[in-house]
Amino acid sequence: MASKEATSQKEKKNKKVKPLWIIISFVVLIAIMLIPTGGSIPVMAKVSLAILAFAVIMWVTEAVSYPVSSTMIVSLMILLLGFSPVQNLAEKLGNPKANGAVLHGSDLFGTTNALKLAFSGFATPAVALVAAALFLAAAMQVTNLHKRLALLVLSIVGNKTNRIVIGAILVSIVLAFFVPSATARAGAVVPILLGMIAAFKASKESKLAGLLIITAVQAVSIWNVGIKTAAAQNIVAINFINQSFGHDISWGQWFLYAAPWSVLMSIALYFIMMKVMPPEHKEIEGGKELIRAELDKLGPITAREWRLIAISVLLLIFWSTEKVLHPIDSSSITLVAMAVMLTPKIGVMTWKEVENKIPWGTIIVFGIGISLGNVLLNTGGAQWLSDKTFGLMGLQHMPLIATIALITLFNILIHLGFASATSLSSALIPVFISLTATLHLGDQSIGFVLIQQFVISFGFLLPVSAPQNMLAYGTGTFTVKDFLKAGVPLTIVAYILIIIFSMTYWKWLGLI
Repeated sequence: MASKEATSQKEKKNKKVKPLWIIISFVVLIAIMLIPTGGSIPVMAKVSLAILAFAVIMWVTEAVSYPVSSTMIVSLMILLLGFSPVQNLAEKLGNPKANGAVLHGSDLFGTTNALKLAFSGFATPAVALVAAALFLAAAMQVTNLHKRLALLVLSIVGNKTNRIVIGAILVSIVLAFFVPSATARAGAVVPILLGMIAAFKASKESKLAGLLIITAVQAVSIWNVGIKTAAAQNIVAINFINQSFGHDISWGQWFLYAAPWSVLMSIALYFIMMKVMPPEHKEIEGGKELIRAELDKLGPITAREWRLIAISVLLLIFWSTEKVLHPIDSSSITLVAMAVMLTPKIGVMTWKEVENKIPWGTIIVFGIGISLGNVLLNTGGAQWLSDKTFGLMGLQHMPLIATIALITLFNILIHLGFASATSLSSALIPVFISLTATLHLGDQSIGFVLIQQFVISFGFLLPVSAPQNMLAYGTGTFTVKDFLKAGVPLTIVAYILIIIFSMTYWKWLGLI
């Protein structure tokens, strides 16, 4: 009862704070716009940085929901960039025209041109891939195939607690291949684990409950790194890499680079969790029977599920053999799969079934996040911010491994303020891309940026660091302190492995 009152008071406090953060966001925006720079930075670059500051404050404080803040951000881009002088950016921004005349340095960029730039993120293969992937995740929910997969894996591991912990990790790994949504994966496995805890008559506050739930969601975050299509933030990074370096990273290449890291992290996760949250019992009596009962409730595999299995397996084959056996990119083949899934008779769902299961706000946030990154890159704002932020560190005189170590630490600390890795990618990846130019990394640029994208997916430290963490936190099975007890050593191991892989495996593969 006391905890409920505390939660209620906290919610009231947060509601009071939200308008304040909106005001602060606008004050910071205006302050940056008014700072005299003496011509050291183009006006449009300064405007883009002011909008970035506004976006970061809105995202970090969650003053409004992410889709709402995204509409505010896109409006600011249209108005503020539209009324900015083009200066020396006319050629870089496609030599835009106003009323048929080429714009000169003193002319305004124009809201029409700003509108195109503000919505440029929606005209990318990345948005198509994320949208189609959300339909695949929805298909899993409509058919309950994701739940069946989770139950089948858990039915194999047995009743011993340590084996169930391994099972929770394995479920997250298996689902990462087929369910391109971290929240959906967590949403599939967490209720099953809660059912096992209840069947054992253990309380939600028990170490066993915290052990299983935290393990499951940490494994989800680990495999956000391992598989390209496992998380939206990966597609954000791929889009910026493709635009800036003219190089695409296939599903198979990503898997080759990142999956070994995720495998080692999964092993580390098991030992860390068993050490910091040892369960009260070594065996869950009736756990296997509960899983079997849940499978029986689902009944035999339906024709729709078989069709979805076929589509998912074929999709996985096409993803993994991109640029090896065929030239079809991940976005295109996923859109084809989406069309097949919606086709009457041969598909697995109707539009009516799926429209309420698609988080449309995610697509809005994703597209506008990419647009903001494009603005930062095209106006020179990202390059200026990179030079000023990292220029004083003397990174250009450091060995590459030392630079990776320092920037990775910076990345981990910045993540503490972000609840959305997609937003973090939108804000940081353009800056990291600009940093590669400052450091003259050449062929090592793509690898450097990709490694930092891996780090953006960490989210191990706090419940607020990722949506799947918050989903788990909402079960009441663990405290923030419990999550930190697991998250701190996990983050340390993850950091060390990033450095070791940079010195060995990724170097051997020619990534850096």
